[in-house]
Amino acid sequence: MTAHRTPHLYDVLVIGAGISGIGLGIRLQEAGITNFTILEKAGDLGGTWRDNTYPGCACDVPSALYSYSFAQKPDWSRAFAGQDEILSYVREVAESRGIPGYIRFNEAVEKAQWVEAQKRWEVRTGDRLYLARTIVACSGYLHEPVVPDIPGLDEFNGTLFHSSRWDHHHDLSGERVAVVGTGASAIQFVPEIQPRVSKLTLFQRTPQWVLPKPDHPIPKVEERFFKLPFTLNAWRHMLYGGFESFGVGFRRPALLRQIQKLGEAHIRLTIKDPALRRKLTPDYTLGCKRVLMSNHYYPALNEDNVALLNTGLKAVHGNTLVGQDGSECEADTIILGTGFFVTEPPIAERIFNDQGQSLSQMWQNRMEAYRGTTIHGLPNAFMVLGPNLGIGHNSAFIVIEAQIDYILSTLRTMRDQQLQRVEVTANAQTRYNRKVQKDLQGTVWNTGGCSSYYLDRNGVNSVGFPWSTLEMKRMLKRFDAANYTLTPATEPVFS
Repeated sequence: MTAHRTPHLYDVLVIGAGISGIGLGIRLQEAGITNFTILEKAGDLGGTWRDNTYPGCACDVPSALYSYSFAQKPDWSRAFAGQDEILSYVREVAESRGIPGYIRFNEAVEKAQWVEAQKRWEVRTGDRLYLARTIVACSGYLHEPVVPDIPGLDEFNGTLFHSSRWDHHHDLSGERVAVVGTGASAIQFVPEIQPRVSKLTLFQRTPQWVLPKPDHPIPKVEERFFKLPFTLNAWRHMLYGGFESFGVGFRRPALLRQIQKLGEAHIRLTIKDPALRRKLTPDYTLGCKRVLMSNHYYPALNEDNVALLNTGLKAVHGNTLVGQDGSECEADTIILGTGFFVTEPPIAERIFNDQGQSLSQMWQNRMEAYRGTTIHGLPNAFMVLGPNLGIGHNSAFIVIEAQIDYILSTLRTMRDQQLQRVEVTANAQTRYNRKVQKDLQGTVWNTGGCSSYYLDRNGVNSVGFPWSTLEMKRMLKRFDAANYTLTPATEPVFS
């Protein structure tokens, strides 16, 4: 610490200024809780939509549904908005509500520790110390890239970058480019770079189900229609209902196998070469891995300068890449489309209980929380997009806003009843997670026959949510004090 005065004590300290942190900040203001700050590790807000700027980056949820329910936008340019438009929307919403004034930029949390003696959190960022009655981790899980441990990758002679850290200064024109991974990011940027490169080689460990994407520019007449009263909200509810109906299949995989026929037809109609078709056809049920959508990925693979190697990358020797099956290719640039730390979120290494044990250590066997939001052993702490709240069929905004409702209900209870400390009981957390794991057994993630990021290193599904989002919203509607240990305050809190 460079200053000698006691740091300010915040009622709420929010970690992360992405969609979750901004949404929470707005709702805190509305609840009359203004003694809060948001710590953001970067120099700008926006989270995953700030970091992921690769060519073709776009959302796979319709724009009308991928937005705050309290700040709907009638004039999206496309049915499925691109990264730049989504980021502009998030910035506009934040600025219109005065949220940037609450954000401390370039403040990466290094350690957040609960101090039982003082009943508060101490949060360190470099040489700064922040004190808070409560903390909310809004750091998400799509921002810390996974760089695979492949022999020789560090000594690669060419240019190397992850898709979420796209090197826009590097010109790919005329180069031999290798892409490692064929997931959600790769299917978007591959069609964009294919016409520019001389040779494009894809290392595909596992094929993905890719459905046609019903994307289109939104005409002015449609835009004018959505500016009429109630129309935008009605359309949002229709979309929500449609996606929620699709979600039934995740709990009854036999239904998804019918929808899978659309994916099979998509391959059949767009891929000319029978051998390539076989490489691209998954052997697991649609939905077991994230369902992808693209109208351009398969056509790009038909082009003469593209080669699909149905293998993972084993080693790199100079400019030579060697696959697990022994196949080789030469590359000037390697682009990693290898995803993010989903089952091992980096923030867990920076949050500590009173005994000095990190959340990562607490989660040594598996990620676990109560209703995906609170964790026994970490009083006065909340996590947005926590364990077992992952859905494969609807908008992340649905999950985020449901959790914000629960967090706000808890904070209001603390304020109204003057509670100094709230902690979910071990029994409530255990009961809840036992039910979660039991009901996950029949879902497509557990029975679909694939290995996905829903399953952690121990083979436990610590990501998927086993019920409908209607049930999620009901479950997170209000704070359930009976499942918590409550400690009255000895001095005024949340004043």
